Order: sequence, then C-alpha cells, then structure tokens
Amino acid sequence: MKNHVMVLASGGIDSTAVMNFYLEQKFFVLALFVDFGQHAIKEEEKAVSKVCEHYDVPSKKVSFSGFNITSDGFIVGRNALLLHTALMEFQERKGIISIGVHLGTRYADCSEEFIRIMQASFDLYTNGRISIGVPFLNWNKKEIWDYCISHQVPLNLTYSCELGLIQPCGRCKSCKDLEVLYAGSS
Repeated sequence: MKNHVMVLASGGIDSTAVMNFYLEQKFFVLALFVDFGQHAIKEEEKAVSKVCEHYDVPSKKVSFSGFNITSDGFIVGRNALLLHTALMEFQERKGIISIGVHLGTRYADCSEEFIRIMQASFDLYTNGRISIGVPFLNWNKKEIWDYCISHQVPLNLTYSCELGLIQPCGRCKSCKDLEVLYAGSS
C-alpha cells in the first residue's frame, strides 16, 4: 500500500519540486490547484496541467470567488486557506498534505511557527492522521533551484510570476528571485 500525499500545486518551482520529492519516494501523489482569484490564475493553471502531465500525476481543482486580491505579494490567509482546502479535499484516511514553503521570505505563513499552528488544526480535525509535509521548509530558494537542477525537475514547465505576466517580469518578488537564479545558473 502506497503512502498518499496531496501536493498544493501552483505550477511554480517550489510546488513542482515538492511533487518531484514525493514521487522519488514512491508516494501516490495527487495535485490540488486552488483558484482563489489570484492574478496569475490562467498561467498557473496551465503550468500545473503541464507539470502533472509530465509526471503523470492526477490533479484536482477547487475554486473560490469573491475575494478581493489586491496584493502582488503576501496575501493574508492564503496558505491557511490552501491547507484547509486541501484538508477538506483529501479523501484518504491517513497521509500527507504538502506545501512548498521555504526559507528566505518574510511571510508569516512560510514559517515553522505557522506550520506548527496549522498542524495543530489538522490534528484537531484528524486526530493526527493527516500531517503537513514541508520538505523544503529549511531550504532557501537557491537550494530548491539546485535540487531541481540535480533531480531534473522540468523547470521549463513551471510558472512563477505573481502578476500573471511574461516571466520574469522584473516587478514581483517571484520574478526577481528567478532573475537571480537564472543569472547564477549560467
């Protein structure tokens, strides 16, 4: 019997690396894409589809409407929404819900403290049967990039611009990270 993991997939580098991480460990992986009205919805959804096709991973989409997304960076409550949405969608009695949070951001919902708080919420609902997987929690973006290169993660299929523009746009934090990573890998 395989272990099950639901990966919160955005189509970006981090969630694609997470997907690869669990596939290499022979988990049964299901991707969950959440449309909460983000600026880059169309490009993210295309990237998730391409990545899932590449890995032959089934995916599911959940949509919310009515949120007023005005930020092109930190969105208050986003990772809590994503994790609890995944918990509601996860059909297995036991397993992992994974998210690609990592070091190097100032976002409160990319911290060990946030993951501990969310795990306590999961434990309340599941009596400890569902855990939050954060394989890159203590890695910075460069370490994740290097992992992707060394493990042949299909970076060409990913999309990371928070504004939904041609990447790297040079304006949002994700694209600024990409510019640094591209420059460092040549």
